[in-house]
Amino acid sequence: MKTPLFILCSLCSFLFFGQDFNETLKSIQTAEASRAFNKTLQKANINTGNYDVKYHRLEFNLDPSVAFISGDVTTYLEAKANLNQVTFDLSNNMTVSQVTQRGNTLSFTQNTNDELVITLPAVQNLGVLDSLTVSYSGNPISSGFGSFEQNQHNGDPIVWTLSEPYGAKGWWPCKQDLNDKADSLDVFITTPTFNPSNEAYIAVSNGLEQSQIINGSNKTTHFKHRYAIPAYLIAIAVTNYEVYSHTVPNNGKPFDIVNYVYPESLSSAQTSTPVTVDIMNLFTNLFEEYPFANEKYGHAQFGWGGGMEHTTVSFMGDFNRNLIAHELAHQWFGDKITCGSWKDIWLNEGFATYLSGITIENLDGNPAFTTWKEQRNTSITSSPNGAVYLTDTDTTSVNRIFNGRLTYNKGAMVLHMLRKKLGDATFFQGVKNYLANPNHAYAYAKTPDFINIMETASSENLTEFFSDWLYNQGYPSYTVQWSQPTTNQVLINISQTQSDASVSFFEAPVPIRLTGTLGETLDITLTNTINNEDFLRTVNFTIASVEMDPESDLISKNNSVLLGIKNTELQSKFTIYPNPTTHSFSFIKPDYIEVHEVKIFNALGQLLQTFSWSPTINLEPLASGLLLIQLNTNQGIINKTLLKN
Repeated sequence: MKTPLFILCSLCSFLFFGQDFNETLKSIQTAEASRAFNKTLQKANINTGNYDVKYHRLEFNLDPSVAFISGDVTTYLEAKANLNQVTFDLSNNMTVSQVTQRGNTLSFTQNTNDELVITLPAVQNLGVLDSLTVSYSGNPISSGFGSFEQNQHNGDPIVWTLSEPYGAKGWWPCKQDLNDKADSLDVFITTPTFNPSNEAYIAVSNGLEQSQIINGSNKTTHFKHRYAIPAYLIAIAVTNYEVYSHTVPNNGKPFDIVNYVYPESLSSAQTSTPVTVDIMNLFTNLFEEYPFANEKYGHAQFGWGGGMEHTTVSFMGDFNRNLIAHELAHQWFGDKITCGSWKDIWLNEGFATYLSGITIENLDGNPAFTTWKEQRNTSITSSPNGAVYLTDTDTTSVNRIFNGRLTYNKGAMVLHMLRKKLGDATFFQGVKNYLANPNHAYAYAKTPDFINIMETASSENLTEFFSDWLYNQGYPSYTVQWSQPTTNQVLINISQTQSDASVSFFEAPVPIRLTGTLGETLDITLTNTINNEDFLRTVNFTIASVEMDPESDLISKNNSVLLGIKNTELQSKFTIYPNPTTHSFSFIKPDYIEVHEVKIFNALGQLLQTFSWSPTINLEPLASGLLLIQLNTNQGIINKTLLKN
C-alpha cells in the first residue's frame, strides 16, 4: 500500500509536483479507506447520546514489542438527561476489570454490541457534571480494525493508533459520536524506558509534552491538550523516535513544529520537513493563525503509506511536500472544524486537497497549479456521474466516503470554482468567516452551514451553484462558437450538454482566452447562465484563435471551440439590404444555406430581439444605431452589421 514517493522527490520540474500529488492523494485516499474498513459500517451509538463529554484523563500502559494495552480512562461527563446508567463504546475483546466513581466501585456489563454499560449508584441529574474511571486491558489487534497497531520498522518495535472514523473503541473506552468533542484531555503513556536495542523509547500524543518521569525500568510521558477534540483524533505512538523541531515565528508568538521520525529516516526527513514552516505561513496568511498555536504542530512517522491528521500531530507515512500540506490543512479543516456527519466529509477532505493545490500555486507558480487542476478534472470526469455530497446509503460504504474522485478531487475543484465565481477577496474572507464562526470553531459544521456563511460573505444566492456542482452529479461539455463581426468586437456563443440527467444546466463562469494574429492576448470570463447563450465583447485586435478554460478552472470534458463562419466566401454570399435602413431589412442568400434563427444585438452587446427565419425582418420597434445581426444557419453562425437610421 505504501508508495515510494521519496524517489519522486528528487525530481524538480513542475510536472513532478502534479504527478507526485496524484500519487500522494491516491496513497492518502487508499490508506483512509483501508483503515476505515468495517468501521464505518457502524453507526454512532444512540445509547451514548444522553451525556456530553467534557474531559478525558487517559493513562495507558504498553510495551511497543507486545500487542497489548492496559490503562485507566477517567471521563468527566455532563448529563443531558437524568442518568441511571452510562454507556461507553468499547470493543468486547477488551476486558474491563473495574469501574469507579469518586473511589466507589460500580457494577457494569460488557455486551456483544461493543458497549460498556455502567450502572450508577444514584441518578445523575440533568446538567450535573460527574466522572467515571474505567480500568481495562486487552489486545486491540485481535479486533481486526487496525486502530491499534503493534509492528516493527527496521527491526525496532512500534505501537501507533489510528481511529478515523470509528476505531477509537478498539483500544480505549470512549464515546465515538462524531458530534461530541471533549473540551480537553491529559494523556499519560507508560512504557519501558528502552527498547531491546537499548535505545530510548519516545512517546507522542496530542498537545504539549509536560514531562518524562523515570520510575525504575519504566518511563511515563505526559501530554496536555486544552482544545476540543473528538475521539477519532486522539492518538498515541511509541518507538525509538529521533526528535527535532522547527520554529514558526507566528507574528511574535512562536511555537514549535516537532518531528518524531525513525532513526533510519532522520537524514531524509530533516531535508523534507523544513517546508512545513513555509506552508504554515502560507495557510496562516490566507486564513488565520494556526488553530493550536498555544501547543504545537508536529509529525510522527508511522506505518501507513498516507497520513492522518491527529490534532496537533499528524501521523505520516513519509514526508513529501504534498502530504505535509494535506495533513497540515486538516488542522483547520477537519480538526478545528470537523464535518458534522460523514455525508459532509468533503468539508474535511475537499478543503485539505484544495489547500495542497494552493500550496503548489503559491510555491511553484501558476503553470504547475494549472497542471494540478488539469489532473483533478481528468479524475473527476473519468466517470459521468457521482455527487460530492453523500447520501445516507453512501455513508455505509467506506470506499464511497473516502472516494478520491468525488470527496477529494471534486470537492477541491468545487471550492476552486467557488473562488473563481466570487473572486479571491470574497472567497478567502468567506472562508475566514467560516473558521471564526463561534457556532463552528472547535466544533462541527455541515454543508448548509458553510453555504450560508459563504452566501453572507458574498451577498449572493449560491443555491444554484451548490445544487449543480455539489449535491447533484456529473459535469458539462461545452461548445464555443466565435466570430469577429467587426474589427473591435468578438461574438461568442456558448452551449453545453450534461453527463448526468440530475443537472439540466450547469451555471458557471466560463474563462475564454483570445489570441491575436500578432500574439496579443485577452482573457475574459463569461457568466454562462442559460444554454446557447451569446456574448458580444470588445477586442482591440484581430483574433487568430480562441481557447476555452485555458487554465483548467472549470470542471468539464470534451469541450470544442469552433469558428462561427466557415470562410469568407460564404460570408460574402450572404447579403442583407438595404443597409442603412429605416424600417426593415431583407436577405439574399444561396438556397443551400438554411437560417434557423436571427438575433439582433446593439453595439453594447445586448440582445435586443430574437426572430424565427423570415425573408424580411421588421426593425421599427428598435432604436436607431449600429446593430449586429447574428444568423444561426446550417453552415454555422454568420454575423453582419447593419445601421438603422
